[in-house]
Amino acid sequence: MTPVFAHGSLRLYLLALLAEQSRHGYELIQALSDQFGGTYTPSAGTIYPRLAKLEEEGLVTKAADGRKTVYEITAAGRAELESRRHELDDIENEVTDSVRRLADGVRAEVNDAMRSLRAELASAAREAKRAATTTTAGAAGGAGAGSTGATGGPGSADSERIESERALQDADLAIAEFRQQLRTDLRSHRGRVRPESVTLLTARLAQVRADVLATLAQH
Repeated sequence: MTPVFAHGSLRLYLLALLAEQSRHGYELIQALSDQFGGTYTPSAGTIYPRLAKLEEEGLVTKAADGRKTVYEITAAGRAELESRRHELDDIENEVTDSVRRLADGVRAEVNDAMRSLRAELASAAREAKRAATTTTAGAAGGAGAGSTGATGGPGSADSERIESERALQDADLAIAEFRQQLRTDLRSHRGRVRPESVTLLTARLAQVRADVLATLAQH
C-alpha cells in the first residue's frame, strides 16, 4: 500500500525538511523513510523531479558537495513555508494515517507468513512422523527375517536425516520469530536506537552463529 500525499503536500514537506537543515537527495529520501517508520521509502524518481521543480521556482538551491548535491531552502522557500505553515499539521496527519495503514498491512503480511510457515512445519512434521513409522516397521520386518538390525544401518541413517530436517525447520521458525519480535521492539523505541545497540546486536549475532557452527562441527 502506497502512502498518498495530497496534491502539493510532498512539495511542502520537502521544504519543511530543508528548513530544518540542508540535505543531500538521499538524506531527504531517508528522512521521509524515517517518518514512515521504514514502511515506505520514496524513490529517487519521486523526489528529484520535485526538487528540480522547487529549484526552478527559486524555492531551493543546490550546490555540489564532492560527488553529491546538497539542497538548501531559499528565503523565498522559507516565505512560502511560513505562509502555508498551518497546512503542515494536516500533512502530519496524512503521514500518521499512512504509517498506520502501512503498519497494519505489514503486520498482516507477517502474520500470514508466520501462519504459512507454521502450517508448513506441521505438514513436514507429519511427513517425518510417517517416514519414521515406515522406517521402524521396515526395520522390525527385517529383524524378523533374520536381519541383524545393526546400528548405523539404513534405518538409523533415515532417522538421523528426519531428525535433522525437523531441527532445521525449528531453527527457521526460531529465526523468523526472533527477527519479527526484535523488529517490533526496535520500532517501538524509535528515536532511542543508538549505534552501540546495533554494534551489540551484530556482535551477539556473530557469536551465536559461531556457537551454532561449533555444535555442527561436533557431528
